[in-house]
Amino acid sequence: MTEVSRTPLRVLAAMSGGVDSAVAAARAAEAGHDVTGVHLALSENPKSFRTGARGCCTIEDSRDARRAADVIGIPFYIWDLAERFREEVVEDFVAEYEAGRTPNPCLRCNEKIKFAALLDKALALGFDAVCTGHYATIVSRADGTRELHRAGDAAKDQSYVLGVLDERQLAHALFPLGDTRATKEQIREEAERRGLAVAKKPDSHDICFIADGDTRGFLADRLGTAQGDVLDEEGRRVGTHDGAHGFTVGQRKGLRLGHPAPDGKPRYVLDISPVDNTVTVGPASSLDVTALTAIRPRWCGSAPPPDEPRTYTAQLRAHGGETEVTAQPTAGGEELSVRFAQPVRAVAPGQAIVLYDGTRVVGSATIASTERAGAAAGAGRGA
Repeated sequence: MTEVSRTPLRVLAAMSGGVDSAVAAARAAEAGHDVTGVHLALSENPKSFRTGARGCCTIEDSRDARRAADVIGIPFYIWDLAERFREEVVEDFVAEYEAGRTPNPCLRCNEKIKFAALLDKALALGFDAVCTGHYATIVSRADGTRELHRAGDAAKDQSYVLGVLDERQLAHALFPLGDTRATKEQIREEAERRGLAVAKKPDSHDICFIADGDTRGFLADRLGTAQGDVLDEEGRRVGTHDGAHGFTVGQRKGLRLGHPAPDGKPRYVLDISPVDNTVTVGPASSLDVTALTAIRPRWCGSAPPPDEPRTYTAQLRAHGGETEVTAQPTAGGEELSVRFAQPVRAVAPGQAIVLYDGTRVVGSATIASTERAGAAAGAGRGA
C-alpha cells in the first residue's frame, strides 16, 4: 500500500527556495509531523539573484525558503554544504567529462548530498526523516520494508534521479508530492492558497551549478582547451575541436565539421577518446546499442540474484522513455550486465541506467561500456 501519514515524525524538510519543496514542507507539517526547514547552501560564491529558471542556491533562493518556512510556521536553518557539494558533485562532474564520460550530477547530488550528508546529519540530530519536493512514491509493504515507485503523475515523475537510494535511505525519506496527480499549475495554485510567495517562481532546470547553461564553457574553464581531431568511422579527419571533454555521445550540434558526409545526412558523436583527444562521428544508425555493462549498482532493496537474467524495463535519461531489457548482476555483484530487447540510441558511458519492475524502482548503475549493433563500442572505457 502507498504510505500515508502515520505516527508523527521529526522531519527535516530540504527547502530549495522553489515551489515544490515549499509545498512538500507544508504538506508534511499539515500531516502532523514536527517539521524543521533547512536550506542547503551549495555554492561557495552564491550570486544574489537567479537568472530566470537557471541555476539555484542563490541568496535570493535562501531568502525565499526562509519566507516560506515563516508562512508554514516551522523553524528554519541554512546549512553550508558547499565544500561537500564541490567535492562530491562538481569535481566528480568535471572528472567524468575529462575521462570522456557523461555524468548526471542530479543523481550524484541525491546520493551524496541530500540522502547521505544531509540525512546523516539529520539522523545524528534526532530527526526521523528527510522530506523533499521530489515527485516519487514510497510504498510500505506488510513486512515493514519500503519500495520506491514512480510518481502518481508520470509526466512529473522523478524516480529516475532517486534510483541511487538504497534501502536505508528509503527508510528515512518522505516525498509528500509523490501521490499527487495535480498538474504543476495546481501545485502552484495550492502554494498560492497557502500564502507561499514562491507560487509563481520559475522552476530550476539545467545543471544547477552552471547557471548560464554553458556546459562546454564551464568545462573549458576548468580543463582548458586542447585542439584535437574529429574523425569519421574510417579514421579520416573531418574536423577539429578544442577539447574532447566538450562533447557527449549522441551529440549532433556544434561539431564544426569541415567535410560533409558522403550521403549528406547529419553525423553524430559516436565515441570520445580523452587519451588521444579525438572525437569520432558517424551516422545515426551507428548509435544503436544492443547491450551494456554498468558498474557500481545500487539496489532499492535486496539485490536480484546473479544466477539468471531477469526482465525489467530501463530508463536511461531523466526525461527518457522506458525500454525492455534483461539484466543480471555479474562480477560478484560489482557489475550489471544488460541486454536490450530492441536497440536504443545514444547511450553514453557515465550515464545512469535505472531498472524498473512495473512502477517499482529496482535499482541503478553507472554505464561503463556499450555494445553497438554489428560491433563493440566503448569497450574498456571505464565509468
